[in-house]
Amino acid sequence: MDNGEENDIICLDESFFVNDNYQIARFTFGSQILELYCLQSASADFDLTGQMVWPGAELSNNYLSKNSDILRGCSVIELGSGVGITGILCSRFCREVVMTNHNDEVLKVITRNIELDDSSKNSTCFTKLKSAKLEWGNSEQLDDILQRHPEGFDLVLGADICFQPASVPLLFHTVKRLLNVGLKKK
Repeated sequence: MDNGEENDIICLDESFFVNDNYQIARFTFGSQILELYCLQSASADFDLTGQMVWPGAELSNNYLSKNSDILRGCSVIELGSGVGITGILCSRFCREVVMTNHNDEVLKVITRNIELDDSSKNSTCFTKLKSAKLEWGNSEQLDDILQRHPEGFDLVLGADICFQPASVPLLFHTVKRLLNVGLKKK
């Protein structure tokens, strides 16, 4: 190589890793049967891990389906919703459900699953699902969510969402802001 030449650096963006070849999968939690688009595996590059259902979400959903009375009438926000399996289950019991993720590609599959869920049920029976972009600690995104939900939320859920110790303070800050505003005033 000539000393005057610069090394060519090849940078790959997120589109190189995105796999949107989703298949419909069926999951059963108690009496609830959920169908949603997901992948069987996902790339950890560009944090596309939310394109599949993780074991923690299945464990959480099994618990929630057996203890659905804790959800009845609650407002719930889910952090790191992935494909939305927990939020969709919660919509069977809660008065309000907002599913969040920070990754735009993952938000696309959440939207697709909300549409699939809406088309497969009687709209008078279940809560309307919503989604929102949320990076933990992002004040602008948190303010936007709380402006649309000024009462805050009764429950903040998340499974398989925190793998880096540096993310824990941002997660706690986010949860504190999102919890029911009425509790903060007392």
